[in-house]
Amino acid sequence: MGRLFAILAGLILVASPCWAASSADMQQVMETVTGFYQVHQASTQDGVPDTKQRSKYEQFISPELDTLLSDGDAAEALYAKRNPDSPPMVEGDLFSPNFEGISFFKIGHCAEIKSSVKCKVELRYVDPHPPPQDKPVQWVDTVTLVETASGWRVDDIAYGGTWDFGNHGTLKGLLRDVIADATK
Repeated sequence: MGRLFAILAGLILVASPCWAASSADMQQVMETVTGFYQVHQASTQDGVPDTKQRSKYEQFISPELDTLLSDGDAAEALYAKRNPDSPPMVEGDLFSPNFEGISFFKIGHCAEIKSSVKCKVELRYVDPHPPPQDKPVQWVDTVTLVETASGWRVDDIAYGGTWDFGNHGTLKGLLRDVIADATK
């Protein structure tokens, strides 16, 4: 009987989410991701957020991501100065793979992996004035959070959209490319 109990307990642990952090940490992770996406939905930002727009995100993002966003904004300004007749390097929604952004979000499974937490976030965009044949666009991004002195903060987003146009890879990778391209 004891062996059966041990096997069942092991199966429950394997089947449950890989979460070693406390429930208070999980609550903070959920609040951080929710706050991030609420700011995002309220934003009219297009491309890399400027200082004013970025300040709204700062309580939800890691210092490293904040620095990359600041450097990305400076890179966009440099690029615009050097290429006054060109569009910005990043147009549309920076925080998702969908140019138009998001209409709805739902936080899915979160798991602690090494020293970070990764959360699947189900996202959907509904065109407010769609042609009759258009359906909502749906996808799942993976948000990575790191623990900072201020608690759990969004550090990166792996874009989950599979369409040709839009952001691919990760948010930090895209920002690093923008910074590198602006200085060429």
